[in-house]
Amino acid sequence: MKALVLAEKPSVAKEIARVLGCTTKHKSYIEGPGYVVTWALGHLVTLAEPEDYDGKYKTWNLEDLPLLPAKMNLKVMKETSHQFRAVSQLCKRGDIGELIIATDAGREGELVARWIMELVHWRKPFKRLWISSQTDGAIKEGFKRLKPGKEYDALYASAVCRAEADWIIGLNMTRALTSKYNAQLAAGRVQTPTLAMLMEREREIADFQSQPYWTVQAGFGSFVAQWREQDGHDGRAWKKERAEEAAAKAIEAGTAKVLKLRTAERSEPHPQAYDLTELQRDANRKLGFSAKQTSNVLQKLYEAHKLVTYPRTDSRYLSSDMVPSLKGRLESVAVGPYAALARKLLRSQLAVTKRIVDDSKVTDHHAIIPTEQYVNLGALSSDERRLYDLIVRRFISLFYGPYRYDETSVTLEAGGQRLYAKGKTEKDKGWREVYQDSHSSHHDEDDDSDNGGSRTDEERQQAQLLPPLTEGQSLPVKSTGVKEQRTLPPARYTEASLLTRMEKHGLGTPATRADIIEKLLSTDTIERTRNSLVPTGKGKQLIELVVDELRSPELTAKWEQELERIAKGKGDASAFMKGIRQQAQKWIGEVKAETKEYKPHNLSHSNCPECGKRMLEVKGKRGKALQCPDRECGYRRSTEPILLNKRCPQCHKKMEMHDGKAGKYAQCRRCNVIEMLGDKNGGRVNKREQQKLIQQFSDNAPLTNSLADKLKAALEQKSD
Repeated sequence: MKALVLAEKPSVAKEIARVLGCTTKHKSYIEGPGYVVTWALGHLVTLAEPEDYDGKYKTWNLEDLPLLPAKMNLKVMKETSHQFRAVSQLCKRGDIGELIIATDAGREGELVARWIMELVHWRKPFKRLWISSQTDGAIKEGFKRLKPGKEYDALYASAVCRAEADWIIGLNMTRALTSKYNAQLAAGRVQTPTLAMLMEREREIADFQSQPYWTVQAGFGSFVAQWREQDGHDGRAWKKERAEEAAAKAIEAGTAKVLKLRTAERSEPHPQAYDLTELQRDANRKLGFSAKQTSNVLQKLYEAHKLVTYPRTDSRYLSSDMVPSLKGRLESVAVGPYAALARKLLRSQLAVTKRIVDDSKVTDHHAIIPTEQYVNLGALSSDERRLYDLIVRRFISLFYGPYRYDETSVTLEAGGQRLYAKGKTEKDKGWREVYQDSHSSHHDEDDDSDNGGSRTDEERQQAQLLPPLTEGQSLPVKSTGVKEQRTLPPARYTEASLLTRMEKHGLGTPATRADIIEKLLSTDTIERTRNSLVPTGKGKQLIELVVDELRSPELTAKWEQELERIAKGKGDASAFMKGIRQQAQKWIGEVKAETKEYKPHNLSHSNCPECGKRMLEVKGKRGKALQCPDRECGYRRSTEPILLNKRCPQCHKKMEMHDGKAGKYAQCRRCNVIEMLGDKNGGRVNKREQQKLIQQFSDNAPLTNSLADKLKAALEQKSD
């Protein structure tokens, strides 16, 4: 008998098949002497849509809500049904004795496999492959240590609860808000409280009243000191006169006396290994990557290049059984810019501390670190190379000592004014040596701080070197200066700081947070402005219209904690789902009773040619478009000029097609050359050009009848 191995993606299946010695390739599986390896294409099975329960739900009506099916049904996804049929046929083969689940080792991966098993009615034994890297060694070892599938029943139960809760809350609330206000308003279990946090920050910024304040600095030649009114004072004077008085008294005194001198040894331990959220934060701060971009690049490093361990982890520790492999991993990364750093460690025993290895803090997967796979840096793309650099340097830094320095604090007095200075003397670079030649040097700032991560004058001066000083010594005051500054509002969230807040409030998981941010962006409820995330006019109204409880991160965090308990076999799945259903019913009642109005923030000056309503300006994949607000009408057209294959005779750039009184014409935006679009093909339009026109006009949206008619007319006019 053979074992059927079910992977999540074709690329992973091919690697597993190669390692298992399966060489006979078929369209939807690869077969060998002992195994048949097949694959899903992500999810092949999903929860049924409302219209699958009753055809009347194809139309969205507030009166039909809430939608709470007694039993949630599953259905095969149409676009990948061919692969589902292939997997189903394999499951029915008489020579297949057991199934090995080899989908991603996490909650979603479990769901992918179990839903397929449910629809093919799998009743034979099944086992679970649970590995943390895709190297040949890890795959071989994983197949030697296959676990009984039943051990992951609780994880599956948690995954089902998550999927059904998102369906019940997200679908009901989105349909309710969209139907009530006749606008595309999406709400969800995690995305709505995340939007609420962004709106709360916007309110803080709007309510903030900036105030001027003044600081005083005194120069002593080789170092600078800050004025403070007394010990513990922050150095800010709220009246200009007070600052000028302090500066004048200090300079008039001419000399300053050293009142106190204190030197203390400081040490900073190495940063911990990365989990997914911390890596997304660092990649956003240092590389400008979005959270989703980091996830995508990381998946390539894990799956295609096999250079890093499992990405979707929430642990920053390693397990004790990994300790023997650590030197091998260092040897594999000892190439290029990391060679000297790694070899320095390989010459002696590694310092493995509780800060690196702690079994009690490793859940399903350990921290993200390099594998023992040989590294060819030249085979990586620019983004892969930069993200890999973060992971490798963080891993190497784990085994370097603490960064040690002496911090000297000095208090001086001049003309009755207190002056304070700090200086640093480096003693041992420790782990910071790993980041010396790196473009992505380590940062300690908190992106969620109210000053947006900018360094204060005092922080800048901590790096200065102080000359040898003694208590009672007099120093000449060479200069004083008064600087006017203003209090700053809280900084807008970057993706890095939003991920921090989502993690702090228990919103989502490391695997889902990037997708939540992308969903808010794609539904036009927030937008990226430089590196900040800002709610749109639509987002601001949506958060006012949605029910109060759904805005609360506390409720969503409580649900997420319960899902975690269910995954560990400690929670009650049926009680959880009963609570979700009750919540949805209550919220739908609140939406129905609401009397607020929604006013589109993006009304254009154009009327819909079909129904006459003012159209909305929306962003599409091909740029801006005009869309009728009436969902039943559905009229939409692109406002972006259509680029033709026709080239400008002067600059040879592609020309744009425009419509004028005399008919259609081509225009070069750069040279302003205009040519009428005449008949060059005997009045015929070739099929490729036709298809291109259709794609450009439709903005990748399904063609409505009215839009198709207009295209037909445009093409006929072109061929006349």
